[in-house]
Order: sequence, then C-alpha cells, then structure tokens
Amino acid sequence: MRTINIHQAKTHLSRLVDEAVEGNSFVIAKRGKQMVRVTRIDESLAQPKRLLGAMKGLYTLPENYEEIDRELDKEIERLFLGKDAE
Repeated sequence: MRTINIHQAKTHLSRLVDEAVEGNSFVIAKRGKQMVRVTRIDESLAQPKRLLGAMKGLYTLPENYEEIDRELDKEIERLFLGKDAE
C-alpha cells in the first residue's frame, strides 16, 4: 500500500480521494510514522437513501391543529418574554 506524507495529502487531497474511491487505498504518514489509512467506503456501510413520504398515513393531524398551533405559539412567546402575548 502506498504511503503519502501529510503535506502531499493536503496538497493533492481531491485527486487522492478520487483514487481511493476507485479502489486505490493509501496511508497518510506524519514525519514518517503511518497515521491513517484512506480507503473507499463499502456501499453497505454508506447511509441509505431516505424515502420521502415513508411515514405517510402513520400520523394524522387533529381537526383543530391550527388552533392548537396558535395556542402553543402564545405559550412559547409567554415563556420567552415573561408576559402574555396579545
């Protein structure tokens, strides 16, 4: 496995990352001492894509949600300002 010193890694980071993604792992060394190995992330470890609407139908809003929202806004304002909001 190829060893790159930290100064070279900083200078050529973008190119080195592209190489790692292609499967060419490398080690970054500081003053000749190996510090880290850079390798691509296995797709099974990558975060899964989020599905929009995945919870659709699992929760419904109450009929009076707008009234509840206004009441909560007033309560939050009262708590922050220390007085009743009019």
